[in-house]
Amino acid sequence: MSTPSHDEMIKHLRITIDIAARGRSMGHHPFGSTLVSPEGEILLQQCNFGPVFHAESELARVAATNFSPEYLSKCVLYTSVEPCAMCTGTCYWANIGTLAFGLPGSKLAELTDAAGSKENPTLKLTTREILATGSRDIKVFGPFPELEEEIVKDHKGFWETH
Repeated sequence: MSTPSHDEMIKHLRITIDIAARGRSMGHHPFGSTLVSPEGEILLQQCNFGPVFHAESELARVAATNFSPEYLSKCVLYTSVEPCAMCTGTCYWANIGTLAFGLPGSKLAELTDAAGSKENPTLKLTTREILATGSRDIKVFGPFPELEEEIVKDHKGFWETH
């Protein structure tokens, strides 16, 4: 699989940010993910819909039941915010070859902690730290500072009530 260009990543991350906004409009936590084929085709999209039904892990589970591990190793999972430990592990076991995220988990933790949120307890492990302990070579891209403002706007005002 060739690595997507920076512009391709930004394009797919913006689509993913829209999915997160759609999730928030339905009352869910504002996270989204998109699975893209090696040819650049959108295969799956998902927003969060519960504390253990995160966008990335749900998308990875559906992907693993519909595509071979070999094929998934050539795909990219885009996510608005850096995947948590659960989602990173699920993507790892699904054999998704590349992860790209917009906002670092540490920035999300700052937002949720400042808001006093009880619904987003975080483990202070990065995606790269988790994947470094595994035997698969999964590429990780992110954060993308130029998207921070777009991503953060969906989180502002949300965590104070969640």
